Amino acid sequence: MRIKFCCSILIFLMMAFQSANAQTNISASEALIKRITGTHSSNIKTEFINADNDKDVFEIESKNNKIILRGNTGVAIASALYYYLNEFCHVQITWNGVNLHLPKILPTVANKIHKETPYEYRYYLNYCTFNYSMSWWDWNRWEKEIDWMALHGINMPLAITGEEYTWYLVYKEMGFTDDDLKDFFCGPSYFSWFWMGNLDGWGGPLPQHWMTSHFALQKKIIARERELGMKPVLPAFTGHVPAAFKKRFPNAKLKTTNWNNGFGDTYILDANDSLFAAIGKKFLQKQTELLGTDHLYSADTFNENEPPSDDPGFLSKLSAKVYEGMHRADTSAVWVMQAWLFYSDRKFWKQPQTEALLKAVPNNKMILLDLATEIEPVWKRTEAFYGKPWIWNMLNNFGANTNLFGRMETVATAPAQALHDNKNGKLKGIGLTMEGIEQNPVMYELMMDNVWRNDSIDLNEWLPKYVRNRYGVKNKNAEDAWDILKKTVYTVPADKYKRDGAESIIQARPTFDSSSRWANTKLNYDAKDLLPAWDALIKATDACKDSDGFQFDIVDVTRQILANYALQLQQQFVTAYKNKDVTAFKKYSSQFIQLIGDMDDLLATRKDFLLGRWIESARKCGETQQEKALYEMNAKDLITLWGDENCPLNEYACRQWSGLMNDFYKPRWQQFIAKLSSSLETGKDFDNASFIKEIKKWEWHWVNERKDYPLAVKGNAVGVSGSLYHKYWSIIADSYK
Repeated sequence: MRIKFCCSILIFLMMAFQSANAQTNISASEALIKRITGTHSSNIKTEFINADNDKDVFEIESKNNKIILRGNTGVAIASALYYYLNEFCHVQITWNGVNLHLPKILPTVANKIHKETPYEYRYYLNYCTFNYSMSWWDWNRWEKEIDWMALHGINMPLAITGEEYTWYLVYKEMGFTDDDLKDFFCGPSYFSWFWMGNLDGWGGPLPQHWMTSHFALQKKIIARERELGMKPVLPAFTGHVPAAFKKRFPNAKLKTTNWNNGFGDTYILDANDSLFAAIGKKFLQKQTELLGTDHLYSADTFNENEPPSDDPGFLSKLSAKVYEGMHRADTSAVWVMQAWLFYSDRKFWKQPQTEALLKAVPNNKMILLDLATEIEPVWKRTEAFYGKPWIWNMLNNFGANTNLFGRMETVATAPAQALHDNKNGKLKGIGLTMEGIEQNPVMYELMMDNVWRNDSIDLNEWLPKYVRNRYGVKNKNAEDAWDILKKTVYTVPADKYKRDGAESIIQARPTFDSSSRWANTKLNYDAKDLLPAWDALIKATDACKDSDGFQFDIVDVTRQILANYALQLQQQFVTAYKNKDVTAFKKYSSQFIQLIGDMDDLLATRKDFLLGRWIESARKCGETQQEKALYEMNAKDLITLWGDENCPLNEYACRQWSGLMNDFYKPRWQQFIAKLSSSLETGKDFDNASFIKEIKKWEWHWVNERKDYPLAVKGNAVGVSGSLYHKYWSIIADSYK
């Protein structure tokens, strides 16, 4: 009798908990609907329904002059809203263009729509995204992003904002002083690589105010995510410790490792040291005390750092210890691992090493993120990660670079193909793991359209619908433009290994070459083949000019055309210099500099491309002038030099932004051209080594200089694009003949 009574109480409590969760999800989704639809929200009703076979589900129907949205979570209800808005109202919400022109009367749904996702997990974010795009976000920007996540079906976001505060408390409790930690915590632009054990201290010392304010921000982020039914992935311990650790614990087994990108050694606590699991437990206990838990923990061992041994036994013990630290704090812990190391260092991670690292953890206690599946599906060469649940992800963008790029056909078809592949093992999810956002919105809309379907996407049907929703009208010229974009910038030939889009030679540190290490100008299409897309968008202007999405797209395509053409001019003045043709050199170098200025004017017409917004948002995070200056330096450094003046990662995160074009790239090239011009006049050889030394000092001064840049757009996006089309089209077309 007592057992039955206890079971009844337990069942009652579980039902009460589920009911409370359902009401929280409903309330959160209703607030989201109001933020998105405004006064139309009074005509939308939400209802809770149970999942189908443990799979998330939503329904849409019309009843009593209301649009009824049902779902088993807030995310499912938000997804129902976005499906309805896309399919019936022809609107769209992206980072780069929003069309929310809803009809006065919401269209009715003739037949009830029922959708079930085949994916238990819909993952979002990469460690790098938190810096390349999100370094300076406030709650207002995060709220918009969480809404976007819910609308697109995300239920498993990485959540590492404010992690440094939890670690600060843990280390203080372990006896570390502020002086011990001042060279450990890095500046706000570099947390991603700090948490992955690549660097210590760079861009710091980190102010206490940053820690406390961003921990408060993290609490709001994960509270909202949970209210909508998401399960945030929180960080765990992988062994990275302060250099002062050897002073506090002289008997600890420490190993040094180096990222080989111009930064000093970092210290890794040996997994066999008893302190390893103890610290892992201590951190998770403190984090759970402060933030709660959904039992999902992110930990990445040896991210772009090769292990000290390739012995499978060593690697097996290491991963077992990482998991042990989680398990000792939370017996329900599930380790979420980025599988990037198997892609980036495939020479080391052969079958024995990979299998040893993974198999040391129970299959139901680890989830693998195939981080760049659209580039190379690692799951296919690891027997689907040797029995572990895994997630199919699109990476697409590195460094938040500005370029038109994507594997459109792959993203439209490969997820469904993997879903139905009898060798897919435990494929449990789909996701986005881009290093940076706020570019190529079409690729992210396309990828997330896979969430609520188990068949491939037909681009011939999908793309015209995307264009109509984006521009608010159906227009043949606009559709033609996008068909060309699909066949050029958004197609990567199967026989051509290319992980990401090309940069412009403008962004390279001045050079005679046609490319540089990180400003790689090699295209995945013929530059001349993009010109007809520009034509078609110009022809679509009258019909589409009022669309926010169109205004972004016409600037973006114009930008790409001009960015590509810059290489022609650069190579022409380089050739003229080598031929000692002074007239030609002056002609083409002058045109090159003018082109940079014209691009700055173009980019100034859209807030998406303003350096000023990036700098200002960084400075706003500071309380004192000293803090503001530190954050400004962090913001400028990441997108230019990345590290110090000799850092080999310079230009990795380069951007084509108004402000950068005129104030950074153009002056660099002007100095280069002036040196070459002097060489031609005097007959003295150009000293490239001396120039590079000088320009590095100039760059470092720019990074540390205090300067304001425009925060408001200048000029009309469509008008400036049209003017540049008329100025450049025939010149560029002739150059490709």
